[in-house]
Amino acid sequence: MTKASEYRQMNDEQLTHELRQLVEELFRLTVQAATERLDAPSNLRKIRRDIARVKTIQRERELSEGEGVVETATETATETATETATETATETATEEAVAETAADET
Repeated sequence: MTKASEYRQMNDEQLTHELRQLVEELFRLTVQAATERLDAPSNLRKIRRDIARVKTIQRERELSEGEGVVETATETATETATETATETATETATEEAVAETAADET
């Protein structure tokens, strides 16, 4: 059983390789459990937990990569909304000034 801190030190390729090995080991132990008696049935639980650890770390990394995208999208949306509001305010002020000038001329 490997600690989560050891998995976190691995790169993405190593994690994927480790996950593949763990799934194969789980399959082998499951078949062995179905056909004969296991020496250590607790190994099934340990392997399943290791698989969960690896998948959790992969998901954490996936989400942390996605946060940068979300933050960028939020910043862009905020900038666009600010620019639109400024343009709208400028257009409204211009229209009001034109209306006042027209009213003064009559």
